[in-house]
Amino acid sequence: MTRRALRGRLLSFVGDPADAGAGASHRHIEDGLVVIEDGLIRAVGEAHDLLGGLVPGTPVEHWPDCLILPGLIDTHIHYPQTRVIASYGTQLLDWLQRYTFPEEQRFADPAHAAATADFFLDELLRNGTTTAAVYCTVRPESVDAFFAASERRNMRMIAGKVMMDRGAPPGLLDTAEQGYRESRELAARWHGRGRQLYAVTPRFAVTSTQAQLEAAGALLREIEGVWMQTHLSENEREIATVRELFPEASSYTDVYDRAGLLGPRSLFGHCIHLAAEELQRLSATRSVACFCPTSNLFIGSGLFDLATMRDPARPVRVGLATDVGGGTSYSMLQTAAEAYKVLQLRGQNLPALEAFYMMTLGNARALGLEDRIGALEPGREADIAVLDCRATPAMAHRMESVEGDLAEELFVLMTMGDDRAVRATYVAGERRHVSPRAG
Repeated sequence: MTRRALRGRLLSFVGDPADAGAGASHRHIEDGLVVIEDGLIRAVGEAHDLLGGLVPGTPVEHWPDCLILPGLIDTHIHYPQTRVIASYGTQLLDWLQRYTFPEEQRFADPAHAAATADFFLDELLRNGTTTAAVYCTVRPESVDAFFAASERRNMRMIAGKVMMDRGAPPGLLDTAEQGYRESRELAARWHGRGRQLYAVTPRFAVTSTQAQLEAAGALLREIEGVWMQTHLSENEREIATVRELFPEASSYTDVYDRAGLLGPRSLFGHCIHLAAEELQRLSATRSVACFCPTSNLFIGSGLFDLATMRDPARPVRVGLATDVGGGTSYSMLQTAAEAYKVLQLRGQNLPALEAFYMMTLGNARALGLEDRIGALEPGREADIAVLDCRATPAMAHRMESVEGDLAEELFVLMTMGDDRAVRATYVAGERRHVSPRAG
């Protein structure tokens, strides 16, 4: 049995601050202890209450002046796009053709796929992210490489083979039957193996025929417990193209609904330009809209409307996501900072407590994994991020004027923080990243 304990300032959420109120939404312990055994959290509480009961010899890793939180969670990201990030000057459909598709063709090479998966996962860990919903490529080799790399790190990941049977170079196309067969084989190989989980992944309606979308729907019905991820209503030209390709559908959302792709495990990236009836259908099916602020700004797609998603008459579940490589940062902290700015342009706001809820328990709930990850609670998997609010000289200087106000401290961390603010990342209780500053 492996044991360790982490000591420091603990922060974990029990509810959404937007619903529960700021004070009732979280648990904050100034000198706390997280006790870990065999990858699970066994106890959480005040350090002075728990230290005396530790099994003799249990190592205690002390992070004074740092915040210990659940590992950060990303609901929409593309691992083959690590070399597409920061590609200049086009909007969505041109961006895919000019940058993304040429890069994704390289993933037919298993060695390239494996090397990229290693880089990608290590970069997530450097940024405190321990779980993500990940797009691979159309090639099964890319999926095997990704899950093998994740399994070696014992990370809890959701991922799947992209399905595309039109609108892309020949080297990236499958067929409806091939996409169904390869996805089914990959799910049989990886779904539920250790901490690996599978997502049926039609890229979007522009690159999948009706037959392929229906094949994706069949996979959801036939394979218990898998997810579905795709893109929805990101860009005006994309929406017009979908209208031309599916004239029988009443809306973009209706295209997916007709194929049986909506539901509580369905993750829809972007969801910017939705009509009222589309929002109603997403709400009724408990589907998830993934807010990707850095990508939406960088590619010029539009501004996400969080207030509309929270309409009590038809609330839509929301996840926060980086969307690398259209997104410009692997950091969920930077992503939250850009989310704040997007909402400011909408005349809305994103308090820091709500942002950190979204990055942790909120995204766990969006993925349906709140019983396993997203909180510092006994029985949860011990995925943990240690964050430093004074990680840079500018942050330390700003923090001199923060006088014991947790919300203000978190806002500094979210607005000015990035990978440098991550002192350590633990996966199932094992330290998988430590900053050089940690010594």
